[in-house]
Amino acid sequence: MPSNSRRAFLMGRRTLRTPWENFCQRMRRTVSGSFYDFGAQNGVGSARLTLGQASDLLHARELCAEYGILLALDGVQHASPLDEFPVLWVEPGRDMAQHKRIAENSPYWFAQPGCMLGELDAAGLRQFRDLPAHLTVAAWLADRGLCDWHSGETHKSGLEHASVMLADGTQATLGPFGENNQKPLDSLTLQRMVPSLFELSNLPAAQTCLKSTFWPARYRLDALLPAAGHTLNLAHLLLGHGGDLGWVNWVVLDERVENEIEVTYEPRFSTTRHDSDEETWLAASDIDSQVKYVFDPSGFFPSPGQDL
Repeated sequence: MPSNSRRAFLMGRRTLRTPWENFCQRMRRTVSGSFYDFGAQNGVGSARLTLGQASDLLHARELCAEYGILLALDGVQHASPLDEFPVLWVEPGRDMAQHKRIAENSPYWFAQPGCMLGELDAAGLRQFRDLPAHLTVAAWLADRGLCDWHSGETHKSGLEHASVMLADGTQATLGPFGENNQKPLDSLTLQRMVPSLFELSNLPAAQTCLKSTFWPARYRLDALLPAAGHTLNLAHLLLGHGGDLGWVNWVVLDERVENEIEVTYEPRFSTTRHDSDEETWLAASDIDSQVKYVFDPSGFFPSPGQDL
């Protein structure tokens, strides 16, 4: 019997795969959707996954966590090219584009992240009539400029509930929260996060931001500081989240909201410019860093994801 060394000499030594190559191989074996490896530049790889089914995202999250790879929402203008770290770009795709009325005569609609705004407009959700028809629900919900309502007025989004995968893999459903909506926080992650977010909303920095006509921070902590007469809704924390705070699996939207989308793209959200009121800018920056840490302490998602 030939020795192992002779067999290696005759057959050639097998080249060891890099961690990135191992990651890509395992992704191809695991997911049903479309996966494309862009290759590696200077040892840093990037790839794209178009989801074929919901379980693809769970597999991707596990492998990204194992290999130390950023999971980034594709289709959002990112603050940096994310070329310093390996990254998996994920788009929901048309296999995750279902939308339907929750029940007969209900004003509420279920929509998956790949559903396009034009489809919702055609279905009767008139709040999307003036927005780009080709945008997906995922891209709209992540876009800070398209979620730029006055401070405390996140109810104008029409967002009622949102299912989100958090950085640690927890699946959470967020929605109305208060005296009449005491849905239990059914995971240890939410039980940690929600009290921390309420503490942030009571800090002087949040109160400073609330004085601005438009909410000056990236992340809409004013969801916990609703205008008088409106219900606090935890799902509104995801409005304009830039892909930084979690992955949205599906949403429930209220069709009774009409023409309430405000698009401003004010320069106060820019990474290079800020409001002339330094106190407000510093307060907004403080709020953003703390909200990001509460949602994503390990930096699993990009930070910040969107450049406005």
